[in-house]
Amino acid sequence: MITVITGGSGSGKSAYAEEIVTKFGDLNRIYIATMFPFDKESHERIARHRRMRAEKNFSTIECYTGLKKLKIPEKSCVLLECMSNLTANEMFQKNGARVHTVEEILEGIDCLHVQAEQLVIVTNEIFSDGIEYDAETKRYQSYLGQMNQELSKRADCVVEIVYGIPLFYKGNPEKFKEKEGQRNGTIVE
Repeated sequence: MITVITGGSGSGKSAYAEEIVTKFGDLNRIYIATMFPFDKESHERIARHRRMRAEKNFSTIECYTGLKKLKIPEKSCVLLECMSNLTANEMFQKNGARVHTVEEILEGIDCLHVQAEQLVIVTNEIFSDGIEYDAETKRYQSYLGQMNQELSKRADCVVEIVYGIPLFYKGNPEKFKEKEGQRNGTIVE
């Protein structure tokens, strides 16, 4: 099963994705981290995310490019975070796919899907700010948009997190029902 979780920066999508993974039971929890630590801010963000999942029994795999080469243990639940970082890495890292970024990443997703019992993918909603960007940024947005569309087609469940609230666009929110007193999802029609 593929679950795609999207949302804006600071929306709570990472925390929600980790909650989802913990609900899949006694599977091996694999966290595929894609943020390349290139500056102080990225190191701080990585440290914050590691603290968030410290007690959740994740094994972390750092993967900046070449997703299709990963081998994961059987009976695993994989949390891939996040598509925006992976896209930038494939576009701009020395060993990245460059103009073949979309195809390369989607092939990697397909390889993970075959191996994993559950695959939870975090991506970003970066398209609604109304700002006019330079050509390279527009190309990045185009690649990420293409991938988000393809991932949504392949996914069994698509959820957007808005202000910490899950909005279900595809799939059955009952699978992810919260315990009494916690946040509930809304189905978007």
